[in-house]
Amino acid sequence: MTSPDGADDPPSTAGDQFAARIRGFGPLGILSILIIVAGNFLFLPLSAMLVLVWAWLSRTPWREIGYVLPKSWLRTVVIGIVFGAAFKLVMKALVMPLFGAPAINQAFHFLVGNTDALPGILFLIIVGAGFGEETLFRGYLFERFGKLFGESTWAKTFTVVITSVWFGVIHYPFQGLAGAEQATIVGLVFGTIFALRRQIWILIIAHIAFDLMAVAIIFYDLETAVAHFIFK
Repeated sequence: MTSPDGADDPPSTAGDQFAARIRGFGPLGILSILIIVAGNFLFLPLSAMLVLVWAWLSRTPWREIGYVLPKSWLRTVVIGIVFGAAFKLVMKALVMPLFGAPAINQAFHFLVGNTDALPGILFLIIVGAGFGEETLFRGYLFERFGKLFGESTWAKTFTVVITSVWFGVIHYPFQGLAGAEQATIVGLVFGTIFALRRQIWILIIAHIAFDLMAVAIIFYDLETAVAHFIFK
């Protein structure tokens, strides 16, 4: 090929071609999407790990999946923790009762006073939910839908909605309708924040704090008290 100034462009390498193909939406690109999405069916957080591999192989800038270094780690951590924990309390005490959700989350009721289960659930929260779900549902899917539909306000709104519904659906088999409703609302809030800021770290931290607050409420058998704090 010849550039506008008449000079010959260097030929693309096989690596360039492969990167372009898995970054695109041809057969190889679609196959990579299917493999990434299916990863979590094997174990958490395989999908998120595959996203990072995909970003490296496809030469996608890390910032496009939200991996941008914060200007202040301390500020990001503090805001993430406070927001995530407070968000959970608001969901439990105010939002979910409006949806008629039961006070007790039966899917995780086994955690009440169960110290033996804490190591496993903490791993699931930090690695599986915080890192895994945010990397997949906010970082990766926002990048993919952004490439498909563009970056207009309507396109971003569609991306927030579709990823939130998807996020809710995957929580239904284990947590039931109330869990799916809560996950959808969390997806809408977190997705909106990501659409506006394109920074994943604060959402990873907030997601971890949200789930840790949920576990604390259950572990200390405070679910009924918190759920009835506003609506007696």
